[in-house]
Amino acid sequence: MQIYDVALIPLIIGLVQVLKYFGFRKKWFLPLASLLFSVLAGVIYVHPHDVNEGILIGLLMGLSASGLYSGGKAILEKEE
Repeated sequence: MQIYDVALIPLIIGLVQVLKYFGFRKKWFLPLASLLFSVLAGVIYVHPHDVNEGILIGLLMGLSASGLYSGGKAILEKEE
């Protein structure tokens, strides 16, 4: 994984926000969608030659995207 591949994490957050905009509000669905988008990105873009490594990197990116979003949301809610 290169340093510029980390830019996929905000892209994953954006894709999940698009799903939320279109009405997908289930608490279990959005983190699952984040993991799905990130595993696909990991397998197709980051490590197309090694599926296992792509899945692992994808899981790391998806969990990072979910944590980044929920952490940021928690901080903003505390300030208000």
